[in-house]
Amino acid sequence: MVKFTVNNVAKEFDGDMDTPLLWFIRDDLGLPGTKFGCGAGLCGACTVHVDGVAVRSCQTNVSQAAGKSITTIEGLSEDGNHPVQVAWRDQNVPQCGFCQSGQIMQAASLLTENPNPTDEQIQAGMEGNICRCGCYQRINSAVKQASTGV
Repeated sequence: MVKFTVNNVAKEFDGDMDTPLLWFIRDDLGLPGTKFGCGAGLCGACTVHVDGVAVRSCQTNVSQAAGKSITTIEGLSEDGNHPVQVAWRDQNVPQCGFCQSGQIMQAASLLTENPNPTDEQIQAGMEGNICRCGCYQRINSAVKQASTGV
């Protein structure tokens, strides 16, 4: 049995330890914000934080999360007003919206590591999170806004 916390709530898992964390989050916990995109860790739609670090939950087995703290988009902010979420709304980032939870989680992790990134650092930090709609300029603007608190 594996024990960890998800969005500050103690959880246990006693199934197949090779189960991707993504499926435990979505299927067992009923948290649909973390999306399945490519299944190979290449698109970033499944990004969550494990001990504060952005990881691809489709490539992270439940056993790898043992004893750790997991944060999903649902747990990033109780009221949906994390600075990145506010900036996302202010900048009208989403078009289709499918990738946005992963984008937001990646951006929040980036800003934790680097609270005042340059445009180049934002692009590098968000690399690997694919937006099928091509909203990269708005994503960059939103990350910049969140970093300045404007």
